[in-house]
Amino acid sequence: MAMNAIPPSFDPRADEIALIGEPTADVSGSKWAALQGAANVVAGLAGLEPEQTVPEIRDFPSLIGVAEPWRRELAERGIEQMAAVMEPGIAALLGVNARGADPRAAALALWHEFEQARASVLALLPPGGASGPRHNA
Repeated sequence: MAMNAIPPSFDPRADEIALIGEPTADVSGSKWAALQGAANVVAGLAGLEPEQTVPEIRDFPSLIGVAEPWRRELAERGIEQMAAVMEPGIAALLGVNARGADPRAAALALWHEFEQARASVLALLPPGGASGPRHNA
């Protein structure tokens, strides 16, 4: 199921979520933002509060954009893999939710998987690339 099949009434960030599947040549700020928006949808379905965006996450596309090419390539690959997991995961969670079933356990599992994948991608930032020390999720 394509991400743009999410009804706009479900979440005001539906347009951001729909961007997850769009191809890019490098680390796209819109794709990164869409992943963060999708993660907040998952967090909501898991019963968690939306996370506060820290500068390292908010500024990731620009920080990785000036990194060595190998870091950018691995980051892009990681983001593509995260999108490949989140897209069908959210579709499944929304289906469960639409049927009136409780999606919290599955959403929490997807949330933890997202957090681990994002921490791996954030670890690609060059040392000192973000303001202050990095703390992986």
